[in-house]
Amino acid sequence: MPEGIEAEMYRRAALRAIGRSVSQVWVDARCGDPASMSALVGATVIDARRHGKVVVLDTERMSVGMHFAMTGRLIVDGDAPIAELAYGARRDDPAWDRWVMTFADGGVLRVNDPRRWSRYVADPIVGEVGVDLYSPAAAIADALNVVGRRRALKSVLLDQTVVAGIGNLIADEVASAAEVAPRTPIGDVDIGVVARAIEATVHLLDRQGGSHTGDLGPVRRHAGAVCPIDGAELAHDTVAGRSTYWCPQHQGGT
Repeated sequence: MPEGIEAEMYRRAALRAIGRSVSQVWVDARCGDPASMSALVGATVIDARRHGKVVVLDTERMSVGMHFAMTGRLIVDGDAPIAELAYGARRDDPAWDRWVMTFADGGVLRVNDPRRWSRYVADPIVGEVGVDLYSPAAAIADALNVVGRRRALKSVLLDQTVVAGIGNLIADEVASAAEVAPRTPIGDVDIGVVARAIEATVHLLDRQGGSHTGDLGPVRRHAGAVCPIDGAELAHDTVAGRSTYWCPQHQGGT
């Protein structure tokens, strides 16, 4: 967290910045370059877009890419599209602000991040990552079809150069929806089924309020938890370097 779904929620909130003139910008020097960001002062925001986990604010002068890592939350004019992150702090401490953009009308767009993992980059190149997770299933299938056939499904899902925006929680939900164990080689699965599972899962979790709202969300990521689909005890291990939960009954695998 945040994954691509949370980034999309932040993008929607950032649309409120369009048409507003920037009067001040402050960035924590551990998270971005204050000198490059100073060029935003006096510029007007013209768009808020996203690719994968990166939200980009465009002005007529320059753009800034915002990556929120695990614990960054966007707040616009005091309103937070996500009140709290599943694995983040439960309060909003001004000392944790890492990015503050003040508008001429007095409004503020800021990012609160207790761990300082968020990053802010001038004129980011987002095309170097894979197809966006909100893309149609056909486009996602095309991206999946060109990866190494022996790579584990979860490894492929987490690879931002294949599908940008899928994080650990969404990857487990996709594997469950596709009824495939996370270690299964991508060459042994039906790519169309996985692509459709990605499309359906992303839109479902978006409607439900975030990547943490699925069947394998934080409330079930513990020893002894059972699958809500068939009641089997969930399996747990480290797959592709990440803590992974899956159902050995409807997904199979060990």
